[in-house]
Amino acid sequence: MNTDPWLLCRRPQPMAGIRLYCFPHSGGSPGEYLRWADDLPGVEVHGVQLPGRGTRLDEKPYTDMGQLVSALAAELPLRAPYALFGHSLGALVAYELARELLGRGGGPVHLIVSAYQAPHLPRQRQTVRALPDAELLELALSGHPDLPAELRDDPEFVADLLTAYRADLTIVETYQPAAHPPLPVPITVLGGSDDDGGVDPLADWRVHTTARFELHVLPGGHFYLRQERAAVLRLIEQALRGTR
Repeated sequence: MNTDPWLLCRRPQPMAGIRLYCFPHSGGSPGEYLRWADDLPGVEVHGVQLPGRGTRLDEKPYTDMGQLVSALAAELPLRAPYALFGHSLGALVAYELARELLGRGGGPVHLIVSAYQAPHLPRQRQTVRALPDAELLELALSGHPDLPAELRDDPEFVADLLTAYRADLTIVETYQPAAHPPLPVPITVLGGSDDDGGVDPLADWRVHTTARFELHVLPGGHFYLRQERAAVLRLIEQALRGTR
């Protein structure tokens, strides 16, 4: 059983051909990705648990991308060969981590990013991290449609959720992309057809790899991957097939 604070794994597979490390969206939990292991044969799926949430609730959350990536690169117990997956904020974190690890002589064999524009593009969304609690809570809960009512009405839970969400939004909204050469690993991009921003910002990820690039747009909005779970997992399995 894995006891590292950074990682959650529902179904350990020591003999798996590849591992998939998953980074959640702003204010999100890696728990929803752990169930993917049921439908990704031969893949050991890990959810990355950041400080300030879940089992690490007593730790201060990161608010700076550079500091978070440095900590991940130094402390995350990655086992090769592996791929990185990230949704929304998680996509940006996975990309920056891949770049950092490759610079250190390691790195993933595949990068899969979901529902986030290419990192070199200027952000079009307004700043929301300073919104009053009530407005920010409404946004945060939009990413948790199945959250039980007793948690939504729990002041301690809400306070913890808002703290983590503000921290994650600060990472996104203060992120300053730097000019770097493209990555020498394949990139697969997934997105929802009705998500804000459209398809073009997703397609622009192609400039960040010298290897294979694929873009798949599925029906739905920002959290399309929930309603299109089977299609998402099929595309992930296809992306990883050539790396094992």
